[in-house]
Amino acid sequence: MPSNVLILCSDEHMRDAMGCYGHPLVKTPNLDALARRGTRFTNAYTPSPVCVPARASLATGRYVWQTGCWSNTQPFHGQFPGWGQRLIDRGHRVVSAGKLHYRSGADDNGFDSELVPLYLHHGIGWPYGLLLRGQHDVLSSTPEMAEQIGPGESDYTRYDRRVCQVACDWLEKAPRDPDRPWVLFASFVAPHYPLICPQEFYDLYPLDQVDAPDLAGTDTMMAHPVLAAMRRMLDYDDHFDDHTRLVARAAYYGLCSFVDHLMGRVIDTLERTGQAEDTLVVYVSDHGEMLGNKTAWTKCTMYEESVAIPMIAAGPGMPVGETCAIPASLIDLHPTVLQATGAGVPPEDAGLYGRSLSDLAAGEDPDRAVISEYHDGGAITGITMLRWRNWKYVYYAGYPPQLFDLAKDPKETLDLAADPGHRDVCAACEAKLRSFLDPEAENERAYRSQEAVIAGLGGKEAILNGEDFGFTPIPAED
Repeated sequence: MPSNVLILCSDEHMRDAMGCYGHPLVKTPNLDALARRGTRFTNAYTPSPVCVPARASLATGRYVWQTGCWSNTQPFHGQFPGWGQRLIDRGHRVVSAGKLHYRSGADDNGFDSELVPLYLHHGIGWPYGLLLRGQHDVLSSTPEMAEQIGPGESDYTRYDRRVCQVACDWLEKAPRDPDRPWVLFASFVAPHYPLICPQEFYDLYPLDQVDAPDLAGTDTMMAHPVLAAMRRMLDYDDHFDDHTRLVARAAYYGLCSFVDHLMGRVIDTLERTGQAEDTLVVYVSDHGEMLGNKTAWTKCTMYEESVAIPMIAAGPGMPVGETCAIPASLIDLHPTVLQATGAGVPPEDAGLYGRSLSDLAAGEDPDRAVISEYHDGGAITGITMLRWRNWKYVYYAGYPPQLFDLAKDPKETLDLAADPGHRDVCAACEAKLRSFLDPEAENERAYRSQEAVIAGLGGKEAILNGEDFGFTPIPAED
């Protein structure tokens, strides 16, 4: 039977920062309950560890090299039909509430209604990220990360409360048409920085109980030339001390609990209105957060804290109380939504890489691989990650790769790429990666595209002299 689909999306939620994923401190009771009645994917990844490219992939079921949305200044604007457009064409209601991070409301984003939407700032985004390959040394906004921390309310927490309310209000009046189920994409900003957390949730994490950043593998990270250059440009950690690191981590954990609370309200509304049994509920985040681990903050790397995401699916067609270790990706939402609503994947989308979550949970494609790409701020070259079997292989165009055995080394402390005993593994991983794309060719294509965007914005000096901001401002309240 076709079902409605409720997609709950957070921003910057590190996969391990949840109770159901084994974190000893973080309290996420509502999402933990969702996992108990559904399937939790233990190896899910973002197609890109930065907002705009990841969300373009979520919308379309295409990898970044297929969308051309390489950076936070190259947004989705309806240039490829995704699950939303496919369903609207078939008469379904498809509604968003909250953050989209697409170009504007004037585009065909795949929703017939966009409630309190958050688009790119001025429709442009964050052009500073385009100044790659060492064009400048340090972003001017990096000190804000350590300054805007602790208990309190921010524009983002106030915005998320609005998103929760409009999502609940919409569910109260959601159409009941078994032949054309609805889709609601409820998208929150938390736990994205600024790491300012409502007091009641901040208080859940006393500083004497908060863990310090995990520095395991820091030497490996700093030794790699691409990551060393990124660390110099994105120098967030230089502005923290031992105390403020703990405050920031407590606030991040509190924001995880805060967004869990809001999502719990949405799920409660779904149940109270009698729609839970007929609705597939999916929880995902667009990417993770380094949170001071390996001396890095925000995202942008291919380490697990940044590139791994939580993914839970519960409801019709999903096994109850199970986990799935087959690699998954945000691109899988495209076939998942189309399958769940009964629309089916159209022939023109048959060549896409996504697999429905119900198929993965049933054990299909056990030897699957997924990839992630990064071509944005701080990167002196394109970065492409392959997750396959127990291996994570990271390809840096023009630089040495990295190889980690995540089964034996989940904290990624030992780079095996230069080990002669792993030469065959590296070769096999590179061949698997190249079955998706040519990383050098795509890196050059990304940079050519970005040079055109830079020119269109008036050149590098115009960008450097323009507005810089650490995070996207929210829209004014109606």
